[in-house]
Amino acid sequence: MSTAISVRIPDDLAEKLSEIAEETERPKSFHIQKALEAYLIELADLQVAYDRLHDTTDPAISIEDMRQELEL
Repeated sequence: MSTAISVRIPDDLAEKLSEIAEETERPKSFHIQKALEAYLIELADLQVAYDRLHDTTDPAISIEDMRQELEL
């Protein structure tokens, strides 16, 4: 099942999207969906990194300790 969503984007972005859709012979909605999926994955990864950065129970180790642990 899918849901229709209407958005407004700048003219130059719409033009680029149309060009890519034509070049790839894929609908604009395909490229929008793929871009949104990639964005949401990156956003989730960023949130995990942010949470870990601010987690005081997650100890930081030095680069020397990391190299020793990885035997580099």
